[in-house]
Amino acid sequence: MQRVQTERAPAAIGPYSQAVRAGGWVFVSGQIPLTPAGELVEGGIETQTEQALRNLQAVLEAAGSGLDRVVQVSAFLASMDDFARFNEVYARFFSEPYPARAVIEAARLPKDVRVEVACIAEGGQP
Repeated sequence: MQRVQTERAPAAIGPYSQAVRAGGWVFVSGQIPLTPAGELVEGGIETQTEQALRNLQAVLEAAGSGLDRVVQVSAFLASMDDFARFNEVYARFFSEPYPARAVIEAARLPKDVRVEVACIAEGGQP
């Protein structure tokens, strides 16, 4: 197992890695709408989703992978009322064939953000 680390996404805020590469796969930890400097992006679900997905993309690229190699996405929303607007932004980052996906409403997310996104992707080289 190999740790993946990039300064193009916020550092882990706990005892975990941004991602790990193992067995030809990249497992990306949940990304929330923090800038690479660790500052919370204010705004609605669209703005927060865009930042979380940019972070996901940066971590994947650091692993030698990319959004086009994602096979599964787990998304957590503070409110399912945001589902349609989340999908609008999500569709700008992913294309067909879309990854398998689960979207779950969470009672509370880190730093009280509106969205968190994690994924599994085919691995690459750093």
